[in-house]
Amino acid sequence: MFDSLSDRLGDVFGRLRKRGALSEKDVDEALREVRIALLEADVALSVVKDFVAEVKKQAVGQEVVRSVSPAQMVVKIVNDHLIEVLGRETEELSLNAAPPVPILIVGLQGSGKTTSTAKIAYRLKNREKKKVLMASLDVRRPAAQEQLRVLGEQAEVPTLPVVPGQMPVDIAKRALQSARLQGYDVVLLDTAGRLHVDEQLMQEVAAVRDAVNPHETLLVADALTGQDAVNVAKQFDERVGVTGIMLTRVDGDGRGGAALSMRAVTGRPIKLIGVGEKMDALETFHPDRIANRILGMGDVVGLVEKAQESIQEEDAKKLAARMKKGEFDLEDLRGQLQQMQKMGGLEGLAGMLPGARQVKQQLADANIDPKMLRRQEAIIGSMTPKERRNPKLINASRKKRIAAGSGTTVPDVNRVLKQWKQMSVMMKKVRKLGKSGMMRAGLQGILPRM
Repeated sequence: MFDSLSDRLGDVFGRLRKRGALSEKDVDEALREVRIALLEADVALSVVKDFVAEVKKQAVGQEVVRSVSPAQMVVKIVNDHLIEVLGRETEELSLNAAPPVPILIVGLQGSGKTTSTAKIAYRLKNREKKKVLMASLDVRRPAAQEQLRVLGEQAEVPTLPVVPGQMPVDIAKRALQSARLQGYDVVLLDTAGRLHVDEQLMQEVAAVRDAVNPHETLLVADALTGQDAVNVAKQFDERVGVTGIMLTRVDGDGRGGAALSMRAVTGRPIKLIGVGEKMDALETFHPDRIANRILGMGDVVGLVEKAQESIQEEDAKKLAARMKKGEFDLEDLRGQLQQMQKMGGLEGLAGMLPGARQVKQQLADANIDPKMLRRQEAIIGSMTPKERRNPKLINASRKKRIAAGSGTTVPDVNRVLKQWKQMSVMMKKVRKLGKSGMMRAGLQGILPRM
């Protein structure tokens, strides 16, 4: 998300940094390009006007002119206002109510409501350690209730048994009653949608809301629909009352206009974003981190959190123990490749590093295929356990077999073996230097000489 906007703003601020002292004309020209970039990113016109006006008010003041680095000051002002537009404070789903806490999931058909319901349930079960019940109130769309049941099995979260012919309000009441009797913490109510907002839809959702008095009413909106998603959010909020927004298909939206407009237009916070198809591809929306990523400052905190979530403590301890002994085989390398994929692969990691734009450009210039990690893992997976433990056994004929089994080439296999060899040498250096030696020599003591 925001790739095109990030690129445009990177160009604008890159030119500003080269000028040193800034005149009002320089700032005006830069803000004109910022305005165009925001409009091209499908940000609402009213939001763009207010944003540029607020930034200009500060960017042409004495504070900027007298600062040591005027361009950096302008970037800081833009960053601060981006955070303001996106919501300033991070707002999580609220569970601060007597259990079972009812959460109503609303939105248009095709926005990803049912899948999002299962993702939220999975997140609450695994991260918050909550006992969650899901219930489908969609009696119109064929197989909607069956879809939630199947997703529930994948997420290992129970769903309310279907009673044929029962209407949405009655299903919602039965779900709450079942949750009370069985000691559930949270009830997720997946409502029906339509292809567009209509009176019948609003009446049905409002009736369910009145029947269960939800603690949260979460609107699920498709980021790819841009300003349509903003308009839908406004209508739902006016008619039903929305407490928060979840944006889906954020990973496929290179512009990000919906996210930048949503809070400003509706006044409701974006709480969650869907970043992929997997059950765990759901993230909390952090306005400050998103603003930093738009301006190429990275999201190091998010990167650390991803690492903590994906890296098992036991595995880390085992690898640390092997490093101390100077041991590192292809099983260890495969484990590292799998961890990197869990954290979003090379592109995902690059997007969270400071100077993300330059890092991504370096990856492109180096002609590195984003699928490289999966291919390397496939190569190691085609080896026998004996070969993975002792790579020196892999001769020419074995390389041909491994390449054929993984759908790659012998040069690909050679690259993986070279990578293992370099890392193995590094591990031996770590062992030889020891803790005190590492402190003295630093990275130069272990990195291979060029």
